[in-house]
Amino acid sequence: MRTERNLTRRLDRVFARLDREPERPAHIDMPRMSRHRVVLFSATLAFYLAIVWAVVTTSWLVRLDWQVMFFRPYQQWPEIHAFLDYYVVLGQRGPTAVMVAAWLGWRSWRQHTVRPLLTLATSLLLLNVTVGAAKIGMGRLGPHYATAIGSNEMGLGGDIFPSGHTANAVVTWGILAYLASTPRARRWLSALSAVTSLGVGLTTVYLGTHWLSDVLLGWAAGLLILLALPWFEPLIAKAELWLFDLRDRWRDRRRRPAPEPVVPVALRPLGTPAEQPAPAREPVSPTRASRGLAHLAPGPHTTRSERTPVTPAGSRRPPHADRLPRGTSQPARPLTGG
Repeated sequence: MRTERNLTRRLDRVFARLDREPERPAHIDMPRMSRHRVVLFSATLAFYLAIVWAVVTTSWLVRLDWQVMFFRPYQQWPEIHAFLDYYVVLGQRGPTAVMVAAWLGWRSWRQHTVRPLLTLATSLLLLNVTVGAAKIGMGRLGPHYATAIGSNEMGLGGDIFPSGHTANAVVTWGILAYLASTPRARRWLSALSAVTSLGVGLTTVYLGTHWLSDVLLGWAAGLLILLALPWFEPLIAKAELWLFDLRDRWRDRRRRPAPEPVVPVALRPLGTPAEQPAPAREPVSPTRASRGLAHLAPGPHTTRSERTPVTPAGSRRPPHADRLPRGTSQPARPLTGG
């Protein structure tokens, strides 16, 4: 009995935590573009441009890329290869976006707001546009498709620079820290997202799918998106208000009763008096004969033999003066002698 009671109490606590809050929490604040954030954004952008310049000019960073590639980490530590094949999924856009969207969707439902989902959608859109444009624009080939030893492999139609896995890991897991409600949760989630994205980037270097400089540029690209999100907060707030207004109009349209049918009114010419309403008819009992039938009408009723013959209009039959009605005796004709 005690075990069942304890289990019931625990389930009640869990469902109480999962229950929605009565109204939107007041302590949720939107991050602003502070001076500290602007300094971090400028420093990260300078680091991004420095990595690109170092690769374009085939500097020491490109030589380091080749040395790591010749080292072949996947051959030095083959025992962790199977684990890292699964770990690198934490940087793929599809699975990570589904997991984070499920968590933020539940949080949006609980807090009566759409801001977490809109922020995630905005960050992923910025990620696809910026990182995708950089990949196509620089066209660098990966280590498995390198053509000349010591070259930067730029402009050869590749799509490896910057690392999409690394940038996606920074943005997808970093958005949880960006949307944290308390400073303590923000610190813990920031450290967790940094370690996760660092591990994903080094895993791609271990597997030989990316150069080391690709990973460095991917970290910078993802961090730039997270630091620039406060500039898009006013647009996210407008989109949230528009969605709520659309929802309210849709609900009002569903609750609105159906309009009554309009009865057409006969128009009368000007100057004519209005017709008097017809008096209410007396209900006719089913046992009482109806008075509207012609053969039961009151008054004298003539027999068919007493009716005068009527020639229908348009008949070709000429009238006869000597024709008498039915039932009368015809006088005898005089006999004429011959």
